Amino acid sequence: MHSLTTTAGVPSVATAPFSADPFRPAFHYTAEHNWLNDPNGLVYLDGTYHLFYQHNPFGPDWGNMSWGHATSTDLLHWEEQPVAIPCDEQEAIFSGSAVFDEHNTSGLGTAANPPLVAIYTSAYSEPSPFAGRQAQSLAYSVDEGRTWTKHHGNPVLDRASADFRDPKVFWYDGDAGSYWVMVAVEAVERQVVLYKSADLKSWDYLSTFGPANATGGVWECPDLFELPVDGNPEDTRWVMIVNLNPGGIAGGSAGQYFVGTFDGVTFRSGSTVTEGLQPDDSRMREYGWLDWGRDYYAAVSFSNVPDGRRIMIGWMNNWDYARETPTGSWRSAMTLPREVSLTRVEGKVVLRQAAVGPVPKPGCGQFRLGPQALGSGITELPAAEAAARIDAEFEPGAAASVGLLLHAGDVERTLIRYDTADGTLRLDRRESGLVDFHKDFASVEAVGLPLKDGRLRLQIYLDRCSAEVFAQDGLASITDLVFPSEAGTAMAIFAEGEGARLVAFDVVGL
Repeated sequence: MHSLTTTAGVPSVATAPFSADPFRPAFHYTAEHNWLNDPNGLVYLDGTYHLFYQHNPFGPDWGNMSWGHATSTDLLHWEEQPVAIPCDEQEAIFSGSAVFDEHNTSGLGTAANPPLVAIYTSAYSEPSPFAGRQAQSLAYSVDEGRTWTKHHGNPVLDRASADFRDPKVFWYDGDAGSYWVMVAVEAVERQVVLYKSADLKSWDYLSTFGPANATGGVWECPDLFELPVDGNPEDTRWVMIVNLNPGGIAGGSAGQYFVGTFDGVTFRSGSTVTEGLQPDDSRMREYGWLDWGRDYYAAVSFSNVPDGRRIMIGWMNNWDYARETPTGSWRSAMTLPREVSLTRVEGKVVLRQAAVGPVPKPGCGQFRLGPQALGSGITELPAAEAAARIDAEFEPGAAASVGLLLHAGDVERTLIRYDTADGTLRLDRRESGLVDFHKDFASVEAVGLPLKDGRLRLQIYLDRCSAEVFAQDGLASITDLVFPSEAGTAMAIFAEGEGARLVAFDVVGL
């Protein structure tokens, strides 16, 4: 172990050849070409995960919104499929969900061949008779998602609203009965509106939730699902997901969650801190945030996943600068899938997230450090792969801070730092490489995070243009885009002050 040569505190390394497409992720999904944003229609059927998403088939900028489509058998390796539901001269195909209508309640398939049904927002334009409205429509597939037909009776739910969108539909079976439930948003009013249906085509109003907690932007992309607490099927809660833009904890886009109950009619939150449309910035850190970084948005969950697993994916970008990220003919990626669960921490039920991460590729090296004291300063490590998983455990002890330098070069670094004085984990990308393409990109993200038994546990998925950090076994996460130069390959650990200890450190290429 020894100190790196540094310039302004940044590790110095030799340069390496830059690939022709340096920022294309190694293990996060991107469309081969053109624009991508919100995940839509996440559904599992007969061994295949279907990821639909907002997509512009004609260019790398937002527009011509249609449903792109990718499939996977393991959530790790995705194959891009033809555009599933294209826009036309009357409507753009905005966000929504998909369900397997096993009992053909919709009549859009047959008993022998039940359909997949997509429930999406029609954003109507001229010359549609619904021009200016957003309403909910159906498309269906009877060939396992390969081809789609729009329902002749669209729209199936119209509130004569310009901002009624993003339906998430699931089958409810409880004391109130058995039926489909839709959660959608009146975005500008910061409300989630709930409806029920027996056939996916005729909908009756149930209730409204919100405004509550973060209301500094429009509400979008809701979700509602039930989970056991600490794996106990006799002790369950319902989780309401609400994404918003702007007004996130780190600025711009973000996702929040509420934990409560749902009786088939009304969702009642047990984790509401503030109510109403007036944001209370002083209490933002008390809210339930899906992620404390800048680049986890529009997160929703898969339906029909075996064994009751609840798996979510988000859009890895932020509306503050999404249109200007420096990625050429393609733009934006999805996050890793995350399996979510509920656990109690100091009497409070909170969400825990575990990445569904890639397995090491054959031939990719692994680097490991055993337990050892950390002296004050920077400790050089072997250069990391452009795509890697890092598992680290620290005992900060009396040190002022501990952490890692990633994607580091002569004048750049991505810094992950835990400060003991305020018990805060920070991801600092202000010197992470390309940061000047937008005035809001250079940033520091932070989450208050108590040590457990005096230790900090981190799992970091590092890709060519991103870092996803899971802390304390998934009790908090920070997801940020980074755009390092060709020189940004060095890695180091550090401590500020004496008394810290490294418990474990493992790096594997992906």
